[in-house]
Amino acid sequence: MIRKSGEYKVEKVERLKNGKGYVTIVNYFEMEDFLGKGRLFGKTIIEPGNSIGYHVHVGDQEAYFILKGKALYNDNGKEIVLEPGDLAICRDGESHSIEAIGEENLEYIMLILYN
Repeated sequence: MIRKSGEYKVEKVERLKNGKGYVTIVNYFEMEDFLGKGRLFGKTIIEPGNSIGYHVHVGDQEAYFILKGKALYNDNGKEIVLEPGDLAICRDGESHSIEAIGEENLEYIMLILYN
């Protein structure tokens, strides 16, 4: 299977998980591509000051790999700054949020897999 760059589904979501502003999600996979093993693989773009709100993962886990920009990441109540090359994993039963801080857009690869 080949999927060219112009063929990805792009979503602009306001107040994702009760966050601030909006986020843009570029979905690299369609649901059927996961063969029942997950639900999301793509890139998120968040403008400075916008965020994905604090939420818990149930029955799945999510990984973020930071490509560009700077993030304030909440890992189960502990805040840490993430920068390009950093990886964060939120496992089943854990909680997290992410906010773009600094002057440039935050961009990261995300992957959500089922347990």
